[in-house]
Amino acid sequence: MEVIHSRCAGLDVHKQTVVACVRIAGDGPPLQEVRTFATTTSALLSLCDWLDSFQVEVVAMEATGVYWKPVWHVLEGHFELVLANAAHVKNVPGRKTDVNDSMWLADLLAHGLIRASFVPPVAVQELRTLTRTRKQLVRERSAHAQRIEKVLEDANLKLSVVLSDILGKSARAVLQAIIDGQDDPQHLISCIGRVKASRAELLEALRGRVSTHHRFMLKLHLSHIDALDQAIAAIEKEVGLGLEPFRQAAKLLSTMPGLSAVSAHVIVAEIGIDMSRFATPGHLLSWACLCPRNDESAGKRRSTRLRRGGQWLKTTLVQAAWSAVRVKGGYLQAQFHRLRARRGAKKAIIAVAASMLTAAWHMLRDGTEWHDLGAAHFDRADAHKTANRLIRRLQQIGYAVQLTPAG
Repeated sequence: MEVIHSRCAGLDVHKQTVVACVRIAGDGPPLQEVRTFATTTSALLSLCDWLDSFQVEVVAMEATGVYWKPVWHVLEGHFELVLANAAHVKNVPGRKTDVNDSMWLADLLAHGLIRASFVPPVAVQELRTLTRTRKQLVRERSAHAQRIEKVLEDANLKLSVVLSDILGKSARAVLQAIIDGQDDPQHLISCIGRVKASRAELLEALRGRVSTHHRFMLKLHLSHIDALDQAIAAIEKEVGLGLEPFRQAAKLLSTMPGLSAVSAHVIVAEIGIDMSRFATPGHLLSWACLCPRNDESAGKRRSTRLRRGGQWLKTTLVQAAWSAVRVKGGYLQAQFHRLRARRGAKKAIIAVAASMLTAAWHMLRDGTEWHDLGAAHFDRADAHKTANRLIRRLQQIGYAVQLTPAG
């Protein structure tokens, strides 16, 4: 097999150690040197000097948790780095040792058999950390809201029946009054503003059996929610103060239906702003796991299910797609209804999410805003097929149709 990289190295990265294998190809059998380093900063600098002493050009490592990141940061700028998906470079079963893993990575890299993972620049990585942390905090806030609902049900207070938002202004006032020791429904009603429920319904919903334990738990969960709200606000402020290219890119993506400022920042954080890393929109869709998998054998297509992965980007795009298909008279809504009739809502919404990511690739590459093709785009694109479909529909309900071209 042809050797692509004559001087390369493979790193088997762990929390406390890094096993490095240098592979140098020559006329005879390749020379392989293996050495183990600690993961402290001084030890990683020694690793960099050791690799440089062999005039190594390319270094490969597996994406093992977060342990690869400090190694990457130390070696970046000195060598061409390749980050490998651990599932794609598994060794032969029964030969699993740290030394063998590093030698296996070096062999794969030498013959060009490692597909490099996308590693964005440091600024994009920092933005990605902020957006992902925000999403995790929002999930924790929702979990505490559900725990408050559980406490209220245990006290037989049906607050969520009469109020749509259990953490809204009126609901918070009621919860604070309960924490302060109030349990009289007449007094609790005075904390509620204008709602659809009648006074009798409010009285019945707020008549429960509140104990000291319930008040303690409500106070505990509300304090956590307040702390999470402050943390989320701080993250949003930090994201808003980001670098100018990221703000401009997020503002550009926000012109697309269904994408809020938060969703736009998530997309920028996940894919970056340099679209030259993805040769075509199809490459980006494949990386985001938003296209059907290739699973064919004996000439038969066995499965078209989406590959697992892309949890941060995929979930955001699907949520944005559900918002986009509610915009009346738009291309995305027309695409959704067109596909839902044949393939179902789930596959249709994935197709809309893929279309939005494709549009994002073009918008970031060209620096252009969203241009909606309109709901009639599909009819204009294939007028003959549309006419035949309408004729068949009229014939099914008992009409004889004869077409006459317009003058």
